[in-house]
Amino acid sequence: MSDDHAHVQEFFSVRAADWDSRFPDDGPAYTGAVAELGLRPGDRVLDAGCGTGRALPPLRAAVGPSGVVIGADLTPAMLRAARRAGRDRDGRLLLADACRLPLRSRSLDAVFAAGLIAHLPRPEEGLAELARVVRPGGVLAVFHPIGRAALAARQGRRLAPDDLRAEPNLRPLLAAARWRMTSYADEDTRFLALAVLDG
Repeated sequence: MSDDHAHVQEFFSVRAADWDSRFPDDGPAYTGAVAELGLRPGDRVLDAGCGTGRALPPLRAAVGPSGVVIGADLTPAMLRAARRAGRDRDGRLLLADACRLPLRSRSLDAVFAAGLIAHLPRPEEGLAELARVVRPGGVLAVFHPIGRAALAARQGRRLAPDDLRAEPNLRPLLAAARWRMTSYADEDTRFLALAVLDG
């Protein structure tokens, strides 16, 4: 495990127990973002960097009982919190690095990535790995329950021009991994960029 991974695990391990209670109003933003993925019953979807699994219930509702929902996270404490919340009933929880997923190539229809991109040590490699496990024409949602400016204010910092989620930065980053951005929304109440995987 690299120092980057150790740092991510340390950061989230100490926050896992009260993560959901710190952000109790995020549910509707997750549900709305999942709805925009356009999932159908029977689809196979990954929540990459699932944390406490807040996206798993709406993902399960979207794909139905015949679909496949996987939640992958690097931090054991976050997955334990997801189990305590009962979200393992909505999807299979997997301890895994989003940059080296133990999944077959082209095995998924969609990936939901909430807050993930900022925690990838090499975002271009992470996005390429997500592309590997999705079929051509599959969809990626890069999501955060609040927008870039609101998140910066919460963290006591200013928006920087090199922010990965700024549209001029995110679009070419996605394109380098064969993701074609189809929509981009950066509002106070949510951030959501959708992309389709080109063949």
